[in-house]
Amino acid sequence: MTHMSTFSAPNTPPLTTIFQPPRAGVAWGTVKPQVVIVGMGEMGGVFARGFLGAGYPVYPVLRDTAMAEIAQSMPDPALVMITVGEDDLAGVLAELPETWRGRTVLIQNELLPRDWKGLLDKPTVASVWFEKKQGTPVKVIIPTPVAGPRADLVATALGSIGIPAEVIPESELVDALVAKNCYILTANIGGLRSGGTVSELWDGNPAIAEPVVSEVLDIQEYLVGSPIDREGAVAAMVTAFEADPDHGATGRSAPRRLERARRHAADAGIDIPTLDAIAAEQIPNT
Repeated sequence: MTHMSTFSAPNTPPLTTIFQPPRAGVAWGTVKPQVVIVGMGEMGGVFARGFLGAGYPVYPVLRDTAMAEIAQSMPDPALVMITVGEDDLAGVLAELPETWRGRTVLIQNELLPRDWKGLLDKPTVASVWFEKKQGTPVKVIIPTPVAGPRADLVATALGSIGIPAEVIPESELVDALVAKNCYILTANIGGLRSGGTVSELWDGNPAIAEPVVSEVLDIQEYLVGSPIDREGAVAAMVTAFEADPDHGATGRSAPRRLERARRHAADAGIDIPTLDAIAAEQIPNT
């Protein structure tokens, strides 16, 4: 299986030739090592531009790419960034070549240590606070915190394209992830009932937002497996709401997020009357 399409314009070499990775053992000289990006959707494209802007060549791993084959030719990349959606993360991690596992970067929503435990020892993790939708420019909400062994490189790459990021101690990573999860789950799930923007949800519908965030944090605490900084998570969420008050509260992923949250609550035996009531209000897809 080839690792990229071999389409080429007339009189030009195929892309597999243009982007052929170096043979194992070939010296790089002054050239920086490659960055591997697994999943080249909107987010993958943003990070690719960032790494290129920081002077790192980028190698994309596409959906039909055999990662094991690429890893044989590229065993020592600067990092391997996984930008697939949260629904696809477990499958990608299960297939990740052993030589890449110690240099992995994760950026998914709803991410917590349990998602990589037993698969990755110490990944670099970015709690992404910007969005990129097809046909629109990058929209920054607040600076993106990054923790882990390759955090400096990730922050440098984002900074090269004007996206603010800050390197945080690994001891603060769980709090940063919980804060982002609090934001996205409260907005998405509460928005299924309120509609509108995040400011309309938080400021105009406290009877919806407050019980939703309380139940979301109960679930997060279960998933983390230890007490969490609930006040800090809410404060970070409100800061993000205030930074982008017109951000839409819900979206296509909201029903799946609600269903995942309810499954976690059922596993933990957590009472979530508000989330259950919102779920009951949804019209099934036909």
